[in-house]
Amino acid sequence: MSQNSARTVTASASARGLVDIASLVLLAILLAAGFILNMTVGNALAITGIKPQFIIAAYALAIALTKANVPTAAIFGLVSAAVIQITTSIPGLNFATELAGAVVMSLLVSSNFGGDKVNLLIAAFVTTLVSGALFAVVGTLIMGFPLVSAAAKVPVVFGTAIFNAVVVQALYFPLNKVLSK
Repeated sequence: MSQNSARTVTASASARGLVDIASLVLLAILLAAGFILNMTVGNALAITGIKPQFIIAAYALAIALTKANVPTAAIFGLVSAAVIQITTSIPGLNFATELAGAVVMSLLVSSNFGGDKVNLLIAAFVTTLVSGALFAVVGTLIMGFPLVSAAAKVPVVFGTAIFNAVVVQALYFPLNKVLSK
């Protein structure tokens, strides 16, 4: 006769991995809000010539709030790109553009360029410029248009970058205060 006995195995999860669960949950919440805002407010504001990209603002905020390093920020960018695939005009391109944007955001946040008060404004602005300019240039080439026609998108990219910078700057401090409790 054999005896069966239950055996308990325990393991502890480390928050020191490449991406911790709390950071992913924060990113997921911000991306959900960003997606909803893109589909509502973003589409409504598009008639002004500025198409806010709340998904970029969402991952920029997540990177700033978690002080994500470059590998973690890269994952945030790729996850964000996957969400954008639902509404993008050029499927797949956002994987490169948001990866680049997220890495730039991480590098600028860690550099604290401009000090605590303006760093996020600058970082979110440059992040959106990088992502938007890459999308405009590479998208123009993919669509078979001459590269010079990408210049027509400069005002939209620039306006979106300003808008996102203000959104990130405005939301960072209250969100940081809530998360630090």
